[in-house]
Amino acid sequence: MTESARTDHSRIAAIQMVSTPSVQENLDAAGRLIDEAAGQGAQLVALPEYFCLMGRKDTDKVDARERPGHGPIQEFLAAAARRHRIWLIGGTLPIEVGDGITDRIRNTTLVFAPDGSLAARYDKIHLFGFRKDAEHYDESRTIQAGRDLVAFEATLGDQPLRVGLSICYDLRFPELYRGLAFDGAPDLIVVPSAFTYTTGSAHWEILLRARAIENQCYVLAPAQGGRHGNGRRTWGHSMLIDPWGVIVAERDEGEGTVTGSIDPTRLAEVRENLPALKHRVL
Repeated sequence: MTESARTDHSRIAAIQMVSTPSVQENLDAAGRLIDEAAGQGAQLVALPEYFCLMGRKDTDKVDARERPGHGPIQEFLAAAARRHRIWLIGGTLPIEVGDGITDRIRNTTLVFAPDGSLAARYDKIHLFGFRKDAEHYDESRTIQAGRDLVAFEATLGDQPLRVGLSICYDLRFPELYRGLAFDGAPDLIVVPSAFTYTTGSAHWEILLRARAIENQCYVLAPAQGGRHGNGRRTWGHSMLIDPWGVIVAERDEGEGTVTGSIDPTRLAEVRENLPALKHRVL
């Protein structure tokens, strides 16, 4: 570990994975990558959407669902956050809906604090649907949409940080991010994703950079990136983007980590030089 990694308490990391149909394989891979990110000095680490399972069929994630507060995936996340004393944004995992509903789940991001306690929960609001030739997806068949916007307060070293949560397809809906700013503009937006190769190659980077620019904040986007056991190919290109829309760090394909720092001076400078957030009318 370098000296700068040991002393930079604003360091954050996105983890890129190529998840498989095996939950245990994925937890093992995620554990190695969290270790790597923490070893590079990251104080906040984010996993991608479906980090724990890319099933062979849509109903596999329904079968793997966990009750809130119970289950091996949640236990793994809490233990990893506690072991490394980091903020861990757990990509997404399948959480049961309750009310006797057994054929659908919530696609949920859970955030764990450095002591391993649950700090925030966000259920994906916008459900992906796409059809082109033989390629088609319809998340609404197995997922129940969430309704609530979620941001949480973290401290990295002595730096307070307001973090807004979103998931994958949410990225196409700028009103969600404007809504997150009603109680104070986030310093960081996190977008755990599993963009398809088709849609990612066309729109991923431009959408991420737009969200950073219009909200004048950092964007951290951990993604799935490669060919999966179910035949699906995801776009990857996990990245960290600064408030001016500059890509700070990026990984194209394959598993690995993307690390960088939140610079409060840069954040303040962009917002002072171009006070667009203060100029909002609608």
